[in-house]
Amino acid sequence: LEGGTPKNSIFAHPLPFNVIPQIDKFQENGYTKEEMKVTWEARKICGLGDDFPVSCTAVRIPTIRAHSESIVVETEKPVDLEAARKALDEAPGVKLVDDPDNLQYPMPLTATGAYDVEVGRLRKSLIFGDYGLEFFVSGDQLLRGAALNAVLVAEEMNNNGALKALKKVEA
Repeated sequence: LEGGTPKNSIFAHPLPFNVIPQIDKFQENGYTKEEMKVTWEARKICGLGDDFPVSCTAVRIPTIRAHSESIVVETEKPVDLEAARKALDEAPGVKLVDDPDNLQYPMPLTATGAYDVEVGRLRKSLIFGDYGLEFFVSGDQLLRGAALNAVLVAEEMNNNGALKALKKVEA
C-alpha cells in the first residue's frame, strides 16, 4: 500500500487496516443476518428458548480464517472467577490463554491452524458485577467450525449412549 488508499472491490468499504461492522444484509430490526444467525444458533446449540436474550455485533476483520467473540454472560449465582477459569481450562476443545500480565490472550493469529478454541481475558463484568463474566474467544473457523463440532457432538453422543436412547425413542 505504501501510503496509498486501500482499494476495494468486494466489501462496502476497504478491509485492509479496517474493521467493518457489517456482515451480510441489514434486517428490519437493525441487526445483520449474520448477527441474527449467531443469536439463533447460540440458542439452538445451548438448548435455550426463543425468549432467551442473546445479542451480538458481527464485524469483518482482516484475518486469515479465524472468528473471535467478546462474550458477556449474566449469571444467576455469583461468579467464582477461579472456578470458571478451572472449568474452561479442563473443557475439551478449549485452550485457556489467560495471562494478561505476560500479554497472553486469545488472538486470531494464534488460533488459526489449531483445533482448540482459545479462551481468555476472563474477568467479572462491570455491568453485572458478581453476577457476570466476560471473556474473549478466538477459533479457527475451518478447523473448529460447524462441521467438526457436529462430528464431535455425534461422537460424544455415541460415547455417552445418547444415540442409543434416541434410536429407542424413534422405534
